[in-house]
Amino acid sequence: MFRTRKGRRWRLFNATDFQSLMYPNFILSKILGIFPYKIKISIFEASKPHYILWTIVFCAVCVHQLTLLYKLNFSGRIKIDVPKTITLNFSFIYGLFITVATYISSGSRMRLLQTISDISSKLPQQYYQKISKLIHAKDIFGFFFVLCMGITYMKNSDMIFGIPLEMLRGYTTFLAFQMDMLYVNCVCVLKACFKEINNNLKNLLVMNNIPSLYHQQRYPFLLKKLKSLKKQYLVISDTVQMLNVIFSPQLLAIIILSLKKIIFHVYFYVVQWQGRLTFNLDNIYNTYFIMIILYNFIRITLIVWVCETGKNQAIKIRTTIHDVLNSTNDVQIKNELHLFSLQIFHCKNIFSAKGFAVDATLITTMASIVITYLLILIQFLIISHSCDEKNTIHYTQFN
Repeated sequence: MFRTRKGRRWRLFNATDFQSLMYPNFILSKILGIFPYKIKISIFEASKPHYILWTIVFCAVCVHQLTLLYKLNFSGRIKIDVPKTITLNFSFIYGLFITVATYISSGSRMRLLQTISDISSKLPQQYYQKISKLIHAKDIFGFFFVLCMGITYMKNSDMIFGIPLEMLRGYTTFLAFQMDMLYVNCVCVLKACFKEINNNLKNLLVMNNIPSLYHQQRYPFLLKKLKSLKKQYLVISDTVQMLNVIFSPQLLAIIILSLKKIIFHVYFYVVQWQGRLTFNLDNIYNTYFIMIILYNFIRITLIVWVCETGKNQAIKIRTTIHDVLNSTNDVQIKNELHLFSLQIFHCKNIFSAKGFAVDATLITTMASIVITYLLILIQFLIISHSCDEKNTIHYTQFN
């Protein structure tokens, strides 16, 4: 599947079906123990040994996250400031939540992968080859970037929870990364399916404009093709809704965690108090700070980009239908196109998370939230130190 004609090299960037397209993501997920499936001739089936491994991993991660939460909040051994406590609690709760959500949705995620594999089987090979470079590159290089980020964190961390627990914290980061990339891959394939429908409709427009003496033979063929495209569009729309339901908790958690990481890391690394409020720009060049900001920014941007372009590709179909409608004179085809247009109107092919659309407006909203909460944290920092100064002055006057 991945070999050249000589059979000497592996070619990941020449995907020809859904399984080969998702190959890096599936392999890395198997290494992490979060892929409880087996694939037989493009059929996804539950694997009992893999499910047992995934259950063991799930229990271990849950115990690990609960242990960290207990040590941070109830043991009394960890003495850190309030902002640091808040950001660590967010991270541990996120790790616990994403693990539980991933485990619970294992069955529905398998059905989603099977559905996308079925509907994408009709795609031409050039579609797979175009998107495979992006998908394979981001899956492989992204995994190694997260690995480098974890190594950098271990070098810069003060290990307040001990080396074993700190090392296990990185597992949830890899788990979340794999789920993010799986979501992006699925949206990319669905976008390609919408594009194929749009191209087929354009071909119908061309065929309809070609002069021909065999009108009685041509129009039944166009009508049959149009009904097939309408059914295909409905299946893809249902798959989009299934995708939204399965990945909505994960997307909400990603958005909240990315906001938290950007806000608190900028606050910790840039905003300082040295007798007065200062912005220590030298710390911006800390390696881990740069990596964590880049990771969260690219992560959100990639998700928003693929969802926005997927939505736009679905919208283009509506315009193409009206172009075909204006160019045909056959009554049956016009009726079919009207029904198709009405079907598109009722199918809201928007990639969302619990009602929140994942589109370009999300970036601007997140930017405004980051600025707002940074200002709030800075105000609390000024107030807390101003109270300290007043107490010092009062104590001096009393003596």
